[in-house]
Amino acid sequence: MMMARKQDVRIPTYNISVVGLSGTEKEKGQCGIGKSCLCNRFVRPSADEFHLDHTSVLSTSDFGGRVVNNDHFLYWGEVSRSLEDCVECKMHVVEQTEFIDDQTFQPHRSTALQPYIKRAAATKLASAEKLMYFCTDQLGLEQDFEQKQMPDGKLLIDGFLLGIDVSRGMNRNFDDQLKFVSNLYNQLAKTKKPIVVVLTKCDEGVERYIRDAHTFALSKKNLQVVETSARSNVNVDLAFSTLVQLIDKSRGKTKIIPYFEALKQQSQQIATAKDKYEWLVSRIVKNHNENWLSVSRKMQASPEYQDYVYLEGTQKAKKLFLQHIHRLKHEHIERRRKLYLAALPLAFEALIPNLDEIDHLSCIKAKKLLETKPEFLKWFVVLEETPWDATSHIDNIENERIPFDLMDTVPAEQLYEAHLEKLRNERKRAEMRRAFKENLETSPFITPGKPWEEARSFIMNEDFYQWLEESVYLDIYGKHQKQIIDKAKEEFQELLLEYSELFYELELDAKPSKEKMGVIQDVLGEEQRFKALQKLQAERDALILKHIHFVYHPTKETCPSCPACVDAKIEHLISSRFIRPSDRNQKNSLSDPNIDRINLVILGKDGLARELANEIRALCTNDDKYVIDGKMYELSLRPIEGNVRLPVNSFQTPTFQPHGCLCLYNSKESLSYVVESIEKSRESTLGRRDNHLVHLPLTLILVNKRGDTSGETLHSLIQQGQQIASKLQCVFLDPASAGIGYGRNINEKQISQVLKGLLDSKRNLNLVSSTASIKDLADVDLRIVMCLMCGDPFSADDILFPVLQSQTCKSSHCGSNNSVLLELPIGLHKKRIELSLLSYHSSFSIRKSRLVHGYIVFYSAKRKASLAMLRAFLCEVQDIIPIQLVALTDGAIDVLDNDLSREQLTEGEEIAQEIDGKFTSIPCSQPQHKLEIFHPFFKDVVDKKNIIEATHMYDNAAEACSTTEEVFNSPRAGSPLCNSNLQDSEEDIEPTSYSLFREDTSLPSLSKDHSKLSMELEGNDGLSFIMSNFESKLNNKVPPPVKPKPPVHFEITKGDLSYLDQGHRDGQRKSVSSSTWLPPDGFDPSDYAEPMDAVVKPRNEEENIYSVPHDSTQGKIITIRNINKAQSNGSGNGSDSEMDTSSLERGRKVSIVSKPVLYRTRCSRLGRFASYRTSFTVGSDDELGPIRKKEEDQASQGYKGDSAVIPYETDEDPRRRNILRSLRRNTKKPKPKPRPSITKATWESNYFGVPLTTVVTPEKPIPVFIERCIEYIEATGLSTEGIYRVSGNKSEMESLQRQFDQDHNLDLAEKDFTVNTVAGAMKSFFSELPDPLVPYNMQIDLVEAHNSAKQPELEVQKRGKERKVEGLVEETAPELGFREDQDFRRQLEGA
Repeated sequence: MMMARKQDVRIPTYNISVVGLSGTEKEKGQCGIGKSCLCNRFVRPSADEFHLDHTSVLSTSDFGGRVVNNDHFLYWGEVSRSLEDCVECKMHVVEQTEFIDDQTFQPHRSTALQPYIKRAAATKLASAEKLMYFCTDQLGLEQDFEQKQMPDGKLLIDGFLLGIDVSRGMNRNFDDQLKFVSNLYNQLAKTKKPIVVVLTKCDEGVERYIRDAHTFALSKKNLQVVETSARSNVNVDLAFSTLVQLIDKSRGKTKIIPYFEALKQQSQQIATAKDKYEWLVSRIVKNHNENWLSVSRKMQASPEYQDYVYLEGTQKAKKLFLQHIHRLKHEHIERRRKLYLAALPLAFEALIPNLDEIDHLSCIKAKKLLETKPEFLKWFVVLEETPWDATSHIDNIENERIPFDLMDTVPAEQLYEAHLEKLRNERKRAEMRRAFKENLETSPFITPGKPWEEARSFIMNEDFYQWLEESVYLDIYGKHQKQIIDKAKEEFQELLLEYSELFYELELDAKPSKEKMGVIQDVLGEEQRFKALQKLQAERDALILKHIHFVYHPTKETCPSCPACVDAKIEHLISSRFIRPSDRNQKNSLSDPNIDRINLVILGKDGLARELANEIRALCTNDDKYVIDGKMYELSLRPIEGNVRLPVNSFQTPTFQPHGCLCLYNSKESLSYVVESIEKSRESTLGRRDNHLVHLPLTLILVNKRGDTSGETLHSLIQQGQQIASKLQCVFLDPASAGIGYGRNINEKQISQVLKGLLDSKRNLNLVSSTASIKDLADVDLRIVMCLMCGDPFSADDILFPVLQSQTCKSSHCGSNNSVLLELPIGLHKKRIELSLLSYHSSFSIRKSRLVHGYIVFYSAKRKASLAMLRAFLCEVQDIIPIQLVALTDGAIDVLDNDLSREQLTEGEEIAQEIDGKFTSIPCSQPQHKLEIFHPFFKDVVDKKNIIEATHMYDNAAEACSTTEEVFNSPRAGSPLCNSNLQDSEEDIEPTSYSLFREDTSLPSLSKDHSKLSMELEGNDGLSFIMSNFESKLNNKVPPPVKPKPPVHFEITKGDLSYLDQGHRDGQRKSVSSSTWLPPDGFDPSDYAEPMDAVVKPRNEEENIYSVPHDSTQGKIITIRNINKAQSNGSGNGSDSEMDTSSLERGRKVSIVSKPVLYRTRCSRLGRFASYRTSFTVGSDDELGPIRKKEEDQASQGYKGDSAVIPYETDEDPRRRNILRSLRRNTKKPKPKPRPSITKATWESNYFGVPLTTVVTPEKPIPVFIERCIEYIEATGLSTEGIYRVSGNKSEMESLQRQFDQDHNLDLAEKDFTVNTVAGAMKSFFSELPDPLVPYNMQIDLVEAHNSAKQPELEVQKRGKERKVEGLVEETAPELGFREDQDFRRQLEGA
């Protein structure tokens, strides 16, 4: 019931009357006390509906209108409010006033003629159809406003608000007002209605008036006083709610807030609303061109906008909007101004960069100067209206040119002055920089590599410190140091080239010994160019090692003049002079000259070729380029799966020249297809000139099988593939057993390995071929090599122009990029000459391995290094080969003013005289010489052709039957001739084509001229032995050349080779070289012993005799004997291939000619460093320690002398004795020896250098150190390049061994050792073992067991060779001058 009663209670309604001083101007002053504003603010609190101007002077018509309705009170309307106790109520507000007639200025007459005091105290008001009042503008225009009538036309007043104006009213006395209020209160009090005193206009209030008003209220029964301000909307609601509380006693008492406290709260509320509104404006308005109408529509629904307009009104909201717009515009103008001012210095630098032009000009004159510049309009714009920030130019964002009137501003003048100062400072700094550089260049204290800290005191002065910053002079000093260091390095490199003879005489290898490095430093130490790099010893040593690498491994890449190497220039000249059809078709496809091309044939059946081709293409870039060792190569693939005899499946096309072939199989059928296709391809090219497909590198690959394999096992396929690879002499890869997942035939690493092998094979074929075949020899009459020095101050184009532009010059068909063919009349006949155009370093590699009839050597007369390289080259040339020296000068010889050039010319002439060579000079100013100047040289070559060819064939035949392993250690030597010379360390050489493809290298064969040659041999059965080996070379059974290693020679006595004689007498054609017992599938004793100790030097005490047909005498044979028994002509470096035979006794008369020697023995100017050739033990100090050297010296003493006895049992098998001699270590029981350290320092180790049995147990048969190293390498280093090939740091390796020696639980990962250091330490562990892993007593048995297993196959091969020799005899005998084969056989039987 209670809840129902409360819900039925209606909203209470209270009628309130606002009264106060009213009347004429005489009574109230010029303005009212604020009753209307108080009512207006309460009834309509929105700022837009609040009006300050409410006049009481009305016309008669307005007074009689429905709003005033002839009454002296106004009905303000009904208001709903929620009071403090949250109870809603309604209030009707009435204002009691007195309207004045605008004509008489007296109160209007109304129905009630009572005075204002009595009328204001009325509690019953009645006025029919009276309308609610809004503002003065409503009067007379009632229809434009809301028309709401006073309810029922009457109101009963419930309380009064008595207003007192506490401001300074004009023409009004406050005391008089207070007296009026007092009388009015007395009248109101009679009504017994609640009264609240309201102090109006407190925002302008006077303190005394407010105090007097409070005093008045206290005197009248403690009236409630509320301080208000209708304008500021302070406490207006509080005044009405206080009166309502007095009317309704049940409501709680309202707390009256002082004016200033209420004003503070109101101000905070307005400030908060203002902040929110400004945030809203800044978020919506981004452009200063926005207008209020569109923006206000956007904001109308936002509470921030509504709250602020409610409190402050639309006009103030618009004002804030306009302020924001103005701020945006100002910011925009300032941004543009900053952009213009930032561009102004750039305009100054572009238009007036010269200080001399503006040094004394003011800004005004400079402005006029700017207008005259051609690019003025590029930087500035002249506006019709000014200033620029008041025009539309500010909104022209696309036009970034500077308004020219900006130059009239102060910031522009300041920038102009700053530009002047900058130019002046730059001029001064430039002067200081030049002076600083001059000081650096002229100071004798500034040397290459000197630190700045040491050089500072010699060159710095106060001006430098003042004008140059530290970074500037450090940069200048750094650049100067780089210049002088580069210059010093160039000069030092030139010095190394000037001492070329020294480097070639030392027979340097990839790891030169400390002794040889010491000799180099001793010889060069007094040179000023050597001393210039005193502070850069590491870089100097690096240059020496780099030069040694060039001497040991000369290529275009290692050439000091790279990329301007002569070989590269010549290749370019020849390729541009002779464009082959295939090159012409491929020219457009090779847009990048740095990209090499690899043409790869992929041969496979049943989709294997296409699958692998797709896998390889997936690893390529978008343009079919493949990255190998950081270099881009263009990869062209040709998958073949059909009959290779059809043109569509041919290996070679007019536009595709293959470099290699991948043969894929996964079954017997696919393997048979591969074999048949290879045989068909080779048969199709037989008889052709370009039959290079016979030697095309092949790789046989077993790939993942697809589907059913008909019961074939992986093991059987591998065995079959290995057999086929052995027959085809190609590489076999088995990725199928390497764990490659399904869907991949071969991994990326193996693809890169195959492509690297192709590149190496391609380079070897493109270089100079070792020796031509019989057919190639028949194509040309003479082979001449023209040598040029890289880096000489002349143009190779000009020197070679007469050769390449000759009408008889043609492209060489031998596959070389550095040779041409000439047809020149020499004597009575035309001769075909193959002219190889090479650099000196490329020529070194062919002096011994290739048949060359003569050399044309160029050198620059003004460059010492050029003549030095020539001398080094001639040292190892046989004295029977004609030489043409050509000196290149700056001008005519008689006008040379350079002492060096004169000396070089003189020395060249003297060398030519001493070696019986030809000499000529060509001025570089007139390089267009003619080939006729070489005709005397060509005639000399023709005269000596037969003896040269005979000597070359003899040398190759002697090498074929040599009982030693020919090992060479420098580019002067030819290719090794037996496969026992395998690499024993990956560190020794770079990978070559032989590591992947077994190419057949053509060795010297008999030409038509050679067919007239006869060998005269006497003594024993050595002929069969010689012919067997020589025939094997004719059949191309020699592996491709590998990078040689330094030799070690032993001298053996005649008795030492007695087993050879016995073997030959028994009909056993065997050689001491490892080729007789090395099985073809790769077993090599060098795995267990160093091959150096197995090399046996052939005796040079015996006569070497060979016969040569002489052109001048029909049927006459010139027998050449080795008269120089005491000297070796090269000290065993492979320069002369000699063979031991007994002297021949001939029935006919012969001419005796001495065996050729080297030019070094004939010319005093050659070989000035020859004393260093035999002064060092071959090998490096790192390989031969002092203990090992001592043991070898002691062992070698027993081998000297003719009567010396080899320390083996006399009744031992000669073959066994030969094997034992080839072993690296002594077979004697090893004696305890101190552990040789990796470095010079040594320490006693209990783990390293001790027998293997002391570091292993039956439970742990693998040494702990080896396990730790392998675990570390597998965990961290499998992606490292050259794990075991690249050497580790020696000191780190020793440190690792020392630490492990002290703590076997050493964690390698924590110590942060490199992978190469760990791998090197592991290799050192094995190398320091006193006994090898394979015991000595088992090595011979293993070799014999292997040989016995292969004996039947060797017998078959031997019988085949005998038949070939017999066939060779039958073919050769008639052309050697014998009328019948029986004569030749009788000569052979006599031998």
